[in-house]
Amino acid sequence: MAAGSGLRALHLAAPFLLLFVLLRPPPVLPRGPPGAAERRCFCQVTGYLDDCTCDVETIDALNNYELFPRLNELLQSDYFRYYKVNLKKPCPFWNDNSHCGIRDCAVKPCPSNEVPDGIRSGSYKYSEEANNLAEECEEAERLGAVDGSLSEETQEAVLRWTQHDDSSDSFCEADDIHSPDAEYVDLLLNPERYTGYKGPDAWKIWNSIYEENCFKPQTVKRPLASGRGDDGGHTFYSWLKGVCVEKRAFYRLISGLHASINIHLSARYLLQDTWSEKKWGPNVTEFQQRFDEVVTRGEGPRRLKNLYFLYLIELRALSKALPFFERPGFQLYTGNKIHDAEIKNLLLEILHLAKSFPLHFDENSFFAGNKKEAAKLKEEFRLHFKNISKIMDCVGCFKCRLWGKLQTQGLGTALKILFSENLIEKIPESGPSYGFQLTRQEIVALFNAFGRISTSVKELENFRTILRNM
Repeated sequence: MAAGSGLRALHLAAPFLLLFVLLRPPPVLPRGPPGAAERRCFCQVTGYLDDCTCDVETIDALNNYELFPRLNELLQSDYFRYYKVNLKKPCPFWNDNSHCGIRDCAVKPCPSNEVPDGIRSGSYKYSEEANNLAEECEEAERLGAVDGSLSEETQEAVLRWTQHDDSSDSFCEADDIHSPDAEYVDLLLNPERYTGYKGPDAWKIWNSIYEENCFKPQTVKRPLASGRGDDGGHTFYSWLKGVCVEKRAFYRLISGLHASINIHLSARYLLQDTWSEKKWGPNVTEFQQRFDEVVTRGEGPRRLKNLYFLYLIELRALSKALPFFERPGFQLYTGNKIHDAEIKNLLLEILHLAKSFPLHFDENSFFAGNKKEAAKLKEEFRLHFKNISKIMDCVGCFKCRLWGKLQTQGLGTALKILFSENLIEKIPESGPSYGFQLTRQEIVALFNAFGRISTSVKELENFRTILRNM
């Protein structure tokens, strides 16, 4: 659910990796008989989800026992652990050069010799066709002769047109991986967890996302907004119920992602920091501050249900992408042929599991009706999400920025897949896929982002157990 504004520490949870503000003591958590703490967080997180035909319990069973263990293994492989990112891009929206000085905010980039040769040799080298370049080289030579007759100004214009065409179906502002500032990062050595990054700058990120990019009128105040005439969320939810399903879904996706990040913060919290060791683990108090029904005045359970909605959207995207990954010529190319084949088999196993899920979200309800109005709304949807991906370059904590950029690109890739169904259906069984394509960056982001959501759902099981015994 949306984090509130103002100075309430409870509602200033970390944007895209553990950004949060503790500007006053946390609220006193209510006491009760055994099991009361669990009920206050989870009593409403059950049954069917709004705008869906799926229930929470079915998702839990699929994720915790089928998908999560396989995803965990997949994401430890070389292909998925290395992500190229530019953490030095300036914030495009406000002048802010401040960066977090806390050591846990730092990101350790990979020395180039640690990244597998197959990954370093190029982000597009993941198919047999890419390794057979004779025909492409011949074509490039012919085009090169034509380009040579163009003026420098025209060549720049053509380049801009190409970039525009490449980004027209993109929901994210992707990094230029060829920039000298772009570096490979080992995600396993830079895990998403509590960093200690806090302050007004952290709150500013989420406030910008919710207030300026979620289709909400300025006159409608979010629930729990400190000092802004909060009416218990009545006005906000009346507005949300009345908007079209696409705008409602957009808000719920962002809220679900926010909830997921708060779960990561609470599950991998710095419990002990001494000269000899650091100890990370679940912090139940932090979890309750963000999801307890009493403390959050009913918002916590809504946030958790939005997490499940986000899970369904990304799960649906994986199932729709199966034809792209299933082609014989597609490889998860790192240069280690045997290992690459094993990882592809594991990937396909995950995708077939996703495909077999019986209660998928029906994306056909999106952008239906009048074609002109639907196209306009889809473009607004795309541009709003693209704007959110740009906000990630304003995050002052580098580790938070890393995971924020990866998770927004992952969700953006999922949306790209969902709204490219016609192109995916036309993918040939062999040969290159010209109509629909995913870069290695998009593939790595897609599965790591879903891995984060899957981990959040799994962590809820752990918090249920802890709270049940309190």
